Amino acid sequence: MSMEREFCVEKIDANGALKKLELQYPRNFNFGYDVVDVIAARTPQKKALVWCNAEGEEHIFTFEDIRRFSNRMAHVFQKAGIQRGDRVMVVLKRHYEYWFAAIALHKLGAVMIPATHMLTVSDFAYRMESARMRGIICTPQNDVPRKIREALAKTGLAAKLWTVRQDAEGFDNMSKAMNKESAESEVFARAETSVEDPMLLYFTSGTTGEPKGVIHDFAYPLAHIVTAKYWQQATDGGLHFTVAETGWAKASWGKLYGQWLVGSAVMVYDFDNFDPKQLVRIINRYGVTSFCAPPTVYRYLIRKGIPAMPTLRHASTAGETLAPEVFRKFTSLTGLPLCEGYGQTETTLLMANFKGMDAKEGSMGSLSPFYDIRLQDREGNPVKQGEIGEVVIVPPRNGRPIGIFTGYLDNEAQYRHVWRGGVYHTGDAAYQDEEGRYWFHGRFDDIIKTGGFRVGPYEVENILMEHPAVLECSVIGVADASRGQAIKAIITPGGGYEASEALKQQIKEFCNARLAEYKWVRIIEFTEEMPKTISGKIKKQEQRRQSAS
Repeated sequence: MSMEREFCVEKIDANGALKKLELQYPRNFNFGYDVVDVIAARTPQKKALVWCNAEGEEHIFTFEDIRRFSNRMAHVFQKAGIQRGDRVMVVLKRHYEYWFAAIALHKLGAVMIPATHMLTVSDFAYRMESARMRGIICTPQNDVPRKIREALAKTGLAAKLWTVRQDAEGFDNMSKAMNKESAESEVFARAETSVEDPMLLYFTSGTTGEPKGVIHDFAYPLAHIVTAKYWQQATDGGLHFTVAETGWAKASWGKLYGQWLVGSAVMVYDFDNFDPKQLVRIINRYGVTSFCAPPTVYRYLIRKGIPAMPTLRHASTAGETLAPEVFRKFTSLTGLPLCEGYGQTETTLLMANFKGMDAKEGSMGSLSPFYDIRLQDREGNPVKQGEIGEVVIVPPRNGRPIGIFTGYLDNEAQYRHVWRGGVYHTGDAAYQDEEGRYWFHGRFDDIIKTGGFRVGPYEVENILMEHPAVLECSVIGVADASRGQAIKAIITPGGGYEASEALKQQIKEFCNARLAEYKWVRIIEFTEEMPKTISGKIKKQEQRRQSAS
């Protein structure tokens, strides 16, 4: 039996849709001890992690393996002085050592700081200065050890350094250190931790300012029961495949917590260069039953053509808005609807096309019954059905919602700001249609006010993306004497298309024929490259600033 039933009480309807979920857990709940070790004790040979890489290596780990290897790593960390509350950066791409490190650090009560290998020296230095981490464990690949050494030299800070598998100058080899541990090290006495302790620290890139340090506590994994069971539809004995690299929060959503709680193994493909056909081969070779990837992956899949995937039972997507054409083509090719979901690094899943409901193209689905979520205007008033409002979360009477972050690193003022008025302000805009479904409209500050109407950029972008010449696009509002704001589309042309006035007119006619007149694109600008954050978010504020200059 899967573990989630020991920590929650669920109420579902006749269609299997979740109506209510309440969590119950001890005050010292620790995912490492209370989930991983318990599963290992009850069903030691239960599959936990199926791993392969682009070079053809393969490893399959049971929960007993995860218990043993995480305990060995915990002993290595502990001997180096890592203890409860210490911060440790983990830059391990999709290496299987990430899962050992995560569980080891949880057992110690340390704070794990996942980071992507794509960071620059300055990016690493900023995180080091902000978090004052005690240790760093990283991949030997992609020049990461050098960048970390230079970042430490730049900051003048010191940290205990490990790499995995290969030696690197200035780093201890964690793989060798684990092998040197005695057999007794495969047992690790339970350390004292509290569910209210900080467990995870993610640096999240917004479209403005420096990345914010988002802190989650030890209850965070339990909130992902909803993510895994009712959105991704991972199942006991199944194999779930989320594409995300471990440096991003989506790895917590799809590669570890919720999946293991509901009894599903996790599929991991360790690669650098994205190949859509190879992803399909992985799905078919290992019998993946549920799959989650950003819309970009699905766009590539439908362009390249999708072979049959007989074991796949469910597909989900998040991270950016899903264009309706991608939904339609994927469903026509596979018979599977794409179930979109929505949340933030600061939260867990807030809206989704959940189990028990029909997915609809372009819609975020319905609200998670786990949270009290509402839409409101700038004055804090509820908006009417069909009107765009900001997504906010109302806390329960007994405190902060479980799974919602506990603070921003060293920035209490920003934390108070997002919790102003007694609610958590996501900063995202949406509206509810007459069927009760929710539709994403971008950042609340990105809403365009034109001719007395409010237009969300994503509804225009979705239409633009249907034109074959549009590889990527961003819609913003620019000053206009007659309308207040005019709608401007910034477009990167696809292969085989060259920027021209004729193409501008063609795209404008194509788009406007499919939109209400107040949503018409008035201005088109071509660009070779969009300004983006390291996580791939388009910097609309920078585009607005450039357009105004």
